Amino acid sequence: MKHQHWIRSAALAGVIVLLTTGCSILGSGKKSDIDAPPGASTDVDAKTTSAAVTVDMSGDITSQMTVYVKDAKGFVTPLSLALPKTVSVAKTTLEYMVDGGPETSQLPSGFQALLPKGTKVISLNVKSDKSAIVDFSKEFLNYDVKDERKLLEAITWNLTNFQTIDKVQLRVDGKDLKEMPKGKTPLDAPLARTMGINLEKSEDTEFGQATPVTLYFLNQNDQNYKYYVPVTRLIKRTDDVAKAVVEQLIKGPDQKKGLGAVLNATTELKSIKPGEGLITVDFSNKLLGTDQKASADALQSVILSLTENTTFKQVQIKVDGAVKITSTDNQNYSKPVLRPTHINPAIKL
Repeated sequence: MKHQHWIRSAALAGVIVLLTTGCSILGSGKKSDIDAPPGASTDVDAKTTSAAVTVDMSGDITSQMTVYVKDAKGFVTPLSLALPKTVSVAKTTLEYMVDGGPETSQLPSGFQALLPKGTKVISLNVKSDKSAIVDFSKEFLNYDVKDERKLLEAITWNLTNFQTIDKVQLRVDGKDLKEMPKGKTPLDAPLARTMGINLEKSEDTEFGQATPVTLYFLNQNDQNYKYYVPVTRLIKRTDDVAKAVVEQLIKGPDQKKGLGAVLNATTELKSIKPGEGLITVDFSNKLLGTDQKASADALQSVILSLTENTTFKQVQIKVDGAVKITSTDNQNYSKPVLRPTHINPAIKL
């Protein structure tokens, strides 16, 4: 009973946050670019950007696209896989999120698809109001109750990556789902990114007085594959979301959950300023290591987290006002940086 109560409370948290903050912070128009292959035609994916395309050993054309799966610690995590070139890219990504499906061979150790075995995506239709109606076969209902919210997060965050989709409505065999049958998560309103992902709440924060920020921390599997995990943290209400994002990255992950910090606790934020199309973050020189380089993981996390929570598409990073920054992987960060097109590539194209 307690478990069901938590699922319902967590599902409602995004709605509560919107009522208390007065705006949709996580659904503010920013999307991570999901790539449609060249020549993709008339469906939802036609407005997305061109993909990195390769030819696999069988001669089939594939594109690198993002799906949301579960890692060994239970976190819902984006992975970029090589999926076949199809007309309906969004529908294909869902099909590759079915347990036991064709994605299995591509998943790194410890990762598992969340859609139940045998689930079929009967249809995916996108309306003019950017709502996607997904019709699954009855096998969709054969999920484990402990994964109910994770399943909803994976579907919602996967589809809302597409620039033409802002909200998601679920059907099974043509009938609208009003609630999930096992944990009773309500589905009377369309699902949106505002529901958060891997939701957690700061101890000093109340649901009715909270602002959500989605932060990208690090995790690693048993084969040393390192990847970013998005965590939506409810913090005390604030109007300066961008500053709060960086401060929470410095604060780091909940130690009990086993994620790795991206910024050192001694990191100092000097200023954060919005501009036209970009946001500029100025750190003290404590961002740099003894080699005078900034951690590549830290810089990528800052970029992912800021572009996730704001409408800015580019991030300019400075250290003591200077833009001549080199990362530990020898990338030059002297110019504004766009959000990465592919998060957590599981393959190399």
